[in-house]
Amino acid sequence: MSAPLRSPRVRESEIEFTAIRAQGAGGQNVNKVSNAVQARFDVAASSLPERVKARLLGLDDRRISADGVVVIKAQRFRSLERNREDAIARLQAIVDLAAHQPLERRPTRPSAGARARRTDEKVRRGQVKALRRRILD
Repeated sequence: MSAPLRSPRVRESEIEFTAIRAQGAGGQNVNKVSNAVQARFDVAASSLPERVKARLLGLDDRRISADGVVVIKAQRFRSLERNREDAIARLQAIVDLAAHQPLERRPTRPSAGARARRTDEKVRRGQVKALRRRILD
């Protein structure tokens, strides 16, 4: 079996960051300071390999828009820089998910013993059910 392929890294230069106001609790500060980050990543214009782009666009994820732009809103932290790092990490996690290609399943047949055990169990279950029936004289 071959070694797993490394996931391609997302370049920061390909991500468009916008500072926005965070939602939720935070007192008066939340109304004045734009500490949340919205990161936009255009999949088609990125330097990712074509197979990763195709798998990324094929993901069923609400953060990926119909025109192929991944939009991530990061507002977990109080500082803009930490939210920016969080957005990059979350985007990288999505790319890692798309880059992972599961092994193709090879169909197999059940062995003769497995088939025999299955039919024996079916017969046994049928006998248990038959014993539940009303006994007729």
